[in-house]
Amino acid sequence: MDRPNNPELRPGDAYVQSFARGLEVIRSFNAQSPRQTLSDVAARTGLTRAGARRILLTLQTLGYVESDGKLFALTPRILDLGFAYLSSMPMWNVAEPLMEALVEEVKESCSAAVLEGTDIVYVLRVSTRTIMRNSLGIGSRLPAYCTSMGRMLLAGLSDEEAMALLRASKLDARTRYTLVEPEAILAKVQQARKQGWSLVNQELEEGLVSMAAPVLNRAGRMVAAINVSGQANRTTARQMQDAMLAPLRQAAQEISQRLAM
Repeated sequence: MDRPNNPELRPGDAYVQSFARGLEVIRSFNAQSPRQTLSDVAARTGLTRAGARRILLTLQTLGYVESDGKLFALTPRILDLGFAYLSSMPMWNVAEPLMEALVEEVKESCSAAVLEGTDIVYVLRVSTRTIMRNSLGIGSRLPAYCTSMGRMLLAGLSDEEAMALLRASKLDARTRYTLVEPEAILAKVQQARKQGWSLVNQELEEGLVSMAAPVLNRAGRMVAAINVSGQANRTTARQMQDAMLAPLRQAAQEISQRLAM
């Protein structure tokens, strides 16, 4: 089971173990395991069957889990937890119309994401069409090391912090173009920090080109990134940079300015 890496957040007087175990049970459900038996949940979380059963029945009583008597599954009510985060962050209300205008201008999909551990998490998406084999929605996660928004968000950290996350990542060669050496990826992160934008050309998926720009809060701290993505057989990386970089950076700047009001 994953444990908190921050020493200040490790189990202590303020750590509610039963709550943490409940979250581990929720996280054990995913696209590969949408329905699980009690034994499955216990094995995936490291809990005893009795402990897993108590948590599952509690979640079922609260309406977050359903069961047919053998298999357990999350219910749509679990989305309340994610939407609580989105509704508590006014930036997404600010960002959405500007992202829609950007999509209308460049005719490519636009997304917003935040950094969470070694991944980026999608918090907003405005699509024109499906450009990846796996369609992305709010809550989708992708590795930071080989995505344009990931590298942009890593650029908001110090080199030491970015390298620590890269070394903690599983650096797989997802395509023949994917950089997998931490030092080479860090160089791209440093370049993104210097120029204020990031471009990733077919490293996440063959044929996918993506560019990202930072979203800053009132204090000037990077809190999110937005991107535009397209297909290399339609728009090369050079063409995307020439035609879409200026509108992308303008949209990111306008979102940042509205957050500062």
